[in-house]
Order: sequence, then structure tokens, then C-alpha cells
Amino acid sequence: MAKLAIREERCKSCGICIEFCPENCLEIGDKLNAQGYRCVRLADPDACRACGICGRMCPDVVIEVWK
Repeated sequence: MAKLAIREERCKSCGICIEFCPENCLEIGDKLNAQGYRCVRLADPDACRACGICGRMCPDVVIEVWK
């Protein structure tokens, strides 16, 4: 099972990670960070195969992926 670490305080809700996720397992959640942005979250942990594309595409280095 994959493990994602999401640094919520750095997320700017750009959605790039969501766009590039081949398994469509990320979404913008309802939780707001200190800057007022809604943070990305792992919506379907079972679908995530820890490919790491989301972390590589994120311009703010918000997501880290471990297998």
C-alpha cells in the first residue's frame, strides 16, 4: 500500500497533481490551510499505486510518496 505525505500548509490548490494522477485518487478537500487554500487529499487510498507522478508534478513540493 502506498503512503503519501501531503504538506497541507504548502498546498495552493492548483490541481496539477490531480490532473496527472493516472488512477484519479486525489481530490481537493474541504480543509483549509493557513493561507486559505483548500488542501489536496488522497480520496481513494486503495487505488493509489505509489507511482509518484503527483509528487513530481507538484510545483510546490507538497506531496511525497513511499511504496
